[in-house]
Amino acid sequence: MQIRINKYISESGFCSRREADKYIEQGAVTLDGKRVEMGTQVSPGQVVRVFGEIISGKAESIIIVYNKPVGIVSTTDPAERDNVINAIGHPERIFPIGRLDKDSQGLLLLTNEGDIVNKILRVNNNHDKEYFVTVDKPVTTDFIKRMQGGIPILGVVTRKCEITQKGTNSFNIVLRQGLNRQIRRMCEYLGYNVTKLQRTRIMHIHLKDLKIGQYRNLNPEESETLYKKIANSVKTEEASAKKGKPAGKSSTAPKNSTVTKSQQAKPSPAKKERSASGSNFKSAKPAAGRKTSYNPKSKTQRRSR
Repeated sequence: MQIRINKYISESGFCSRREADKYIEQGAVTLDGKRVEMGTQVSPGQVVRVFGEIISGKAESIIIVYNKPVGIVSTTDPAERDNVINAIGHPERIFPIGRLDKDSQGLLLLTNEGDIVNKILRVNNNHDKEYFVTVDKPVTTDFIKRMQGGIPILGVVTRKCEITQKGTNSFNIVLRQGLNRQIRRMCEYLGYNVTKLQRTRIMHIHLKDLKIGQYRNLNPEESETLYKKIANSVKTEEASAKKGKPAGKSSTAPKNSTVTKSQQAKPSPAKKERSASGSNFKSAKPAAGRKTSYNPKSKTQRRSR
C-alpha cells in the first residue's frame, strides 16, 4: 500500500506534516536516493531519508503534557540552547503541538504524531485553550467587556472570548484562536502589561497538579476523548484545498469587523519559540550531549500566545 511521503514522515514521529512539506521543498528528502517532489508516494520497502537520516515507518503514538517553565523555548531547533526538547529529555523523538511564549508558562502538549497537530491547532476547529493571567493594574468591568468583544491586533479583530475575573489584578481567559502573543497584545492595547501568563488547559486536558518542569503521559481517558474530539476536525491542508488558497494566512479583519490604522496596535517583535506509558510524573531534565537529527536551520512556524 502506498502512502504520501509527507504523511509517511509525520507518522514516523520525525516532524509534523507541514514541516515535512518544507523539507521536501528544500530538497532535503530523498526516496531511494533521489530527491522527491510534493505528492510523491512511498511503497513498502522503499528508503526515505531526511537530511540523510533514514526515516522508519509509523511509530507508536506518544502524547505528553508538559508544564513548561518560563525561559524554555517551544522549538525543536538544537541551535536554541533552551529548546523544549533538551529541557524535557524524552527518550523518543517528539515535537510541540503549537507554541507557548518563552516568557509564559504552563501546559504544552508534545507528540510524535504529526497528523493530530493541525487538527488541534486549526482555529476553525474551535478547540478551547484556557489561561490564567495576571496584569500590572486592577481589572475593570470595561477591560473585561472590551477584551471579550474583540481587540484589534496584527491587522485583525480578535474573536470573542470568555473572561472570568479571579482577583484584583488577575483573570482567566478562554481562547479559540492563536495569534502571535495574542493575550499580551490584547492587554497592551488597553494599557495593561501582563506580569504572569500560564496556560492551564487545552480542550479537556488540564495541568492538574503537574509541577513546573515535569511531564506526564495522557491517561487512557484523556487520549480516548482527544481522538473523539478531533475525529471530524479539519486539517490545514484539507481546508486549503477546499478554499483553493493557503490556510491561516489572512491579513484582513473578519467579516463585519473594521480595523482602522488608528486602531491597530503596534506589533511587538515576535520571539522565537519548538514516555513510556505510566501515570507517574517525570521531571524534565536537559539531556547533555543528546544527539538530534533536526535541521539547525529549521524553525517551527506556529504562532504563540
